[in-house]
Amino acid sequence: MKIIPAIDLIDGRCVRLTQGDYNQKKIYNENPVAVAKEFEDAGIEYLHLVDLDGAKAKHIVNANVLEAIASQTNLTIDFGGGIKTDKDIQIAFEAGASQITAGSIAVNNPDLVKNWIARYGADKIILGADVKNGGIAINGWQETSQLDLMPFLQRYMENGIQNCICTDVSKDGLLQGSAVELYRSILRQFPNLNLVASGGVNSIQELKQLSEVGCAGAIIGKAIYEGKITLNELTKEMILC
Repeated sequence: MKIIPAIDLIDGRCVRLTQGDYNQKKIYNENPVAVAKEFEDAGIEYLHLVDLDGAKAKHIVNANVLEAIASQTNLTIDFGGGIKTDKDIQIAFEAGASQITAGSIAVNNPDLVKNWIARYGADKIILGADVKNGGIAINGWQETSQLDLMPFLQRYMENGIQNCICTDVSKDGLLQGSAVELYRSILRQFPNLNLVASGGVNSIQELKQLSEVGCAGAIIGKAIYEGKITLNELTKEMILC
């Protein structure tokens, strides 16, 4: 299972929100490049980089931070937030993203995302399936669509999606545990999906549980910044996984 630390960006700074609420913002570091280098120095290989400004503005805002991290580290970066157009996805890849996460756009313009899968390859496009009150959350989790999770996943599996990040918004940033049962039910229905768990991860034991469930990866954010999980522990867990 891939261990994937997260950096969320607002105003070019490393922050965390609680349950996607922009009014519950905590700044952890003014220099996200330095944070990314710390991850790499600890032996981490992957990074989940989210442009929260972009998600809210509906276009990429922090491409310069993506470019700086990509040029100054060897991390494999998946990038999301504000990717709505062909221009946005081109900016992301040119700035150094290895993969992009299609979240809101996958709800609002599925034909465009299907085109991206065909053009760039299924390995380059991650489906962002963020669940809020049973529906798919969009636009920086500020809105909830009418789409239910399982039919949403079914449609994209049929369109060639292989990778998915699924966040239970109600658990994000609370450090009270992730949606293990949700992930178990998803993988029961879609056993061939490379599912990455996100939101609420608070311990090494939970990472082991997600691995046992069959998750392909787990994204860890606040638990690192609040010292609940250390980078040394993550490095050891990478060996176990």
